Amino acid sequence: MSKQKLTKIVSSILDNYITEIKQILETARQKSYTAVNFAMVEAYWFIGKRIVKEEQQGKERAEYGQEILKTLSEELTKEFGKGFGERNLRDFRQFYLTFPTENIWHTMCAKLSWSHIRLAMRVSDKNAQTYYLKEASENHWSVRTLDRNISTLYYHRLLSSQIKEPVVQEMQKKTADFQNDKLEFIKNPTVAEFLGLPANAGYTEDVLEQAIVDEMQKFLLELGKGFAFVDRQQLIRTDTSDFYIDLLFYNYILKCFVIVELKTHKITHQDIGQLDMYVRMYDDLKRGKDDNPTIGILLCTETDTAMARYSVLNENKQLFASKYLPYLPTEKELSDEIERQKIIFKLQNKK
Repeated sequence: MSKQKLTKIVSSILDNYITEIKQILETARQKSYTAVNFAMVEAYWFIGKRIVKEEQQGKERAEYGQEILKTLSEELTKEFGKGFGERNLRDFRQFYLTFPTENIWHTMCAKLSWSHIRLAMRVSDKNAQTYYLKEASENHWSVRTLDRNISTLYYHRLLSSQIKEPVVQEMQKKTADFQNDKLEFIKNPTVAEFLGLPANAGYTEDVLEQAIVDEMQKFLLELGKGFAFVDRQQLIRTDTSDFYIDLLFYNYILKCFVIVELKTHKITHQDIGQLDMYVRMYDDLKRGKDDNPTIGILLCTETDTAMARYSVLNENKQLFASKYLPYLPTEKELSDEIERQKIIFKLQNKK
């Protein structure tokens, strides 16, 4: 046998050998992630169940629910590290309320990460929510693929399309890069938080959101145009659901409440509808007889862009234009402030 032929055979054997070892490691990583992910999601479901059980002990406990969550958040964070803020605890609670029995959440969510589930819980249409969870599980959608499909109303576009194949092909093409990131699960910060592993002081959504909410509160108060701070994460409770407002102000010149909501993803129709719902609910439940109609401000910050939109219900547009605008920051001023805070945030993290 010639030396050249022998070298070729050895090279082929080595290639196969290395490929098999890589596959073993990749499979092991995937199994490790699946085990950790299932344990994490299961724990969050049981925490949500326990929170709901505590709230159902009686009217007195329900009324102090927000204070209980605050204390629980502080204790869990002290013991287990990040990942147990009040907002996360409310997400655990919503997880249980959305899937109230173990066999349902096992069927719908067992193969998905917490990031997938949290995205899907934002979808108010139950049929759409079930579809996204099923497709994400069966087709191994990445978190970014799921996020994009929800944001672009993929389910509803499919429903309204007589010929569905072009819609599916377009989705697959535009999410191909997201699906090719095989190590996405390793980068998932929620897993590191759950395991108590140190995380890089990075550009995470939760930290960024907290920083921007902090500064936006100062920004509006420093305008000197009648803004008075009322509350953060204020609970609005209906007969069937609980809602939490990011920031709430009262403008004593305009005599109206101002609701501020911040989103760290692309603004969707659901976000706009949610803010309009908050405005209506606040008018119904909190607005006094002498108060003008409540207005809402929807802020959005993404990695590259920032935007702000006023949410004004149709019947109040004339009032908004004639009386409110002189005392409120423009959408551009709000967007510029978000961008300024993002730059400051990045510089502080670099230091």
